[in-house]
Amino acid sequence: MNFLTLASIALPPLSLAHQTPLNSYTPISSPPLLGYGTWNLEKSNASTAVAWALKTGYRHIDCAAAYGNEKEVGRGIAQGLEEVGLKRQEIWVTSKLWNDHHKPELVEKGLEKTMQDLGLGYLDLYLMHWPVTQGPSGTELGYIETWHAMVKLLHAGKVRHVGVSNFSPAQMANLIAHSAIKPFAHQMELHPYLQQSAWVQWHQAHSIHVTAYSPLGNSNPTYGDPSKGDVPALLKNKAVKEIAEKRGCTPATVVLAWGMGRGTSVIPKSQHADRISENYEAKKCDLRYGDLKVIEELGRKYLHRFNNPSKSWGVDLYEGLDGV
Repeated sequence: MNFLTLASIALPPLSLAHQTPLNSYTPISSPPLLGYGTWNLEKSNASTAVAWALKTGYRHIDCAAAYGNEKEVGRGIAQGLEEVGLKRQEIWVTSKLWNDHHKPELVEKGLEKTMQDLGLGYLDLYLMHWPVTQGPSGTELGYIETWHAMVKLLHAGKVRHVGVSNFSPAQMANLIAHSAIKPFAHQMELHPYLQQSAWVQWHQAHSIHVTAYSPLGNSNPTYGDPSKGDVPALLKNKAVKEIAEKRGCTPATVVLAWGMGRGTSVIPKSQHADRISENYEAKKCDLRYGDLKVIEELGRKYLHRFNNPSKSWGVDLYEGLDGV
């Protein structure tokens, strides 16, 4: 991967200065490393699942307008806060702007719809879901003007931070070159089969938080039946299962502990209370140096990116990144 273009950019020294809350409360300062994802969370039990996640101990909820379930997720957040006795500022809530709201005049409307659906007065983090704009004229890459509109949201006190998702190095370089404020966070696909270590390290060197979606790899049913794919099911991989047995963990908690150990937030999703609880136990899964080396080898042997809509959208995504 070529990071010369990014490395040559002098990031603005105060690029995060305005990414602070304008209110008097004192919310948590950064996304907890273990979060609860809501992608593909069915409406029928989304509220119950989110409330259970908060009761289990999760303090980071990841949402998006495109998931089509923010009303149900919002009810779950309200229920969980009430049942646990938490204040809003004691949890971190992220959501995302969808591609059909990239026109500057639509950005704030997209945020307001999300806040209304979630029943929240502010978001901790608002991400541009993709560097892609979709409208009547078709689909194309487009994000600079959208970003400028998102930055303006910071001054309105409706969001504490803004960031991006699914950007390539070249797109990140272009965004930074055209803005005084850099993204607070970047959400991307990360798991042992798609480790992207150099890309993660670049963000950390520039104080840009990284959140891993699909941290359990091809266990997400969206990616099809793992038994029919090019790589084995991550959670059934022999190496992962052996580490789990040695450390008294489960394969899922091994993979999540690995992600958190890199300093990235992980946002596993499950509809089931027992799995939500199981994933939370990743905080207690203690991996050793030898385990990390084994997992590192999995990234070389089974390198695979599962989420890539480039062909269906007719745009080039992830240029210069692994697994393309």
